[in-house]
Amino acid sequence: MEITEVPVSTGGKSKKKKNKNANKKSEEKAGDMGVRDVGAKEEMKEAPVAFPPTFSVSEIKNKQRRHLMFMKLKQEKRKQKMELKKKRKREQKALGDKAPPKQVPKTIENQRVYDETTVDPHDEEIAFDEATDEFSAYFNGLTSPKVLITTSDRPRGRTVKFCEQLATVIPDAHVYYRRGLALKRIIPQCVARNFTYLIVINEDRRMPNGMVLCHLPEGPTAHFKVSSVRLRKEMKRRGKEPTEHFPEVILNNFSTRLGHSVGRLFAALFPQNPQFVGRQVATFHNQRDFIFFRFHRYIFKNEKKVGIQELGPRFTLKLRSLQKGTFDSKFGEYEWVLKRHEMDACRRKFQL
Repeated sequence: MEITEVPVSTGGKSKKKKNKNANKKSEEKAGDMGVRDVGAKEEMKEAPVAFPPTFSVSEIKNKQRRHLMFMKLKQEKRKQKMELKKKRKREQKALGDKAPPKQVPKTIENQRVYDETTVDPHDEEIAFDEATDEFSAYFNGLTSPKVLITTSDRPRGRTVKFCEQLATVIPDAHVYYRRGLALKRIIPQCVARNFTYLIVINEDRRMPNGMVLCHLPEGPTAHFKVSSVRLRKEMKRRGKEPTEHFPEVILNNFSTRLGHSVGRLFAALFPQNPQFVGRQVATFHNQRDFIFFRFHRYIFKNEKKVGIQELGPRFTLKLRSLQKGTFDSKFGEYEWVLKRHEMDACRRKFQL
């Protein structure tokens, strides 16, 4: 019987050597790959990015690389925009009056669909309507505004604070608690006490969400949705508390027949003789049928520059209905009611 010896020690050594050599080779390869990656990143930083015409960043599956390419694409667009601006400035300086006019960007406002009821201030029919409507006594100086502000039943703290701050904006405004009375009982009492306006602030989930604005004694009555209410404490860089001076009133972009009547409804809230010493301005700005209210104080820095301070509160209104006469939910005659699916079908058509 033949016995053959197996070299155990040598075999183990050769395996270890092979493992060591394999590890060294893998490390060298990894080092080479790392050097190549660093070099590639440096080349990407230095070299300008050239994207193919049908390139889409969303096609890149790697999240980090997708973000990197998106940022580079954004930087390239910004550089092109800045170069175009500089080029236009050079052309304007060189050509002077002969320079091409500035390009006006397309917006929803300047693409607005023409409305047949757009108000012409020199129209005789509109002048006659203004002389005979419900606000004619105010604009002729026969009456002065006196406003009562109340809330829905059991108001919360935020709604009460909003009413109190609204009373500091509107001169001769008085805040009274509702105490469960119906509006049909409140309106005769207001007329007997010579109030010209009744404002009711409604709330939902402890937030003011609606406003009923009723002109007395003959109407009309407007119902608004209230949103984006910011009280004075919630505003940054606000000015000091407003004074008792009568503010100026600015009405922006109430161009249609409906918008003209809503603008007159807001104008009749404030006295016609503003006290310019107080330097306070109440602004109702209509944009896309949303009415933004702001209350500012302006400050003269020098002969040319004027600074403004926002005093607050601020809120946004959206007209829901306009009713003839005083508030009557059952038998009232409505001049205009918002029908969302019909009126909001075209984004470029506005009611106010």
